[in-house]
Amino acid sequence: MIRVTNTIALAEDEIVERFIRAPGPGGQNVNKVESAVQLRLDAGRSPALNAGVFQRLKVLAGRRMTLDGVIVIAASRFRTRERNRSDALARLVELIQKAAQPPKPRRKTRPTLASKTRRLVGKKKRAGVKKGRGPVGSDD
Repeated sequence: MIRVTNTIALAEDEIVERFIRAPGPGGQNVNKVESAVQLRLDAGRSPALNAGVFQRLKVLAGRRMTLDGVIVIAASRFRTRERNRSDALARLVELIQKAAQPPKPRRKTRPTLASKTRRLVGKKKRAGVKKGRGPVGSDD
């Protein structure tokens, strides 16, 4: 079990790991060793994630989530499999932790009387400036 939060724990069989060849420089070794890791979690079918967490996860994951609800995280930052594996897992856990926090409810606020007055005074001043730009009349 992978503990994400106090209420969310992912089973290890839910996460599918696939090792792939890492892009970038590496000399002759880069074409032989599969050190990058690709983690897949079917978040849509995971019993550990409720509907609210899944919806927030969908927004946070962005293009890392497929249309089927599978989160794909690729890690190739390090040169070893183990470090890339732990890096990808840490990023997945961090993403789910962010999604597990419900958004703070917005409290409606009203503008103060002073701010309303300042706005109206500014509007009158601006209107006076614009009125002064009109055509000059003759007093003949």
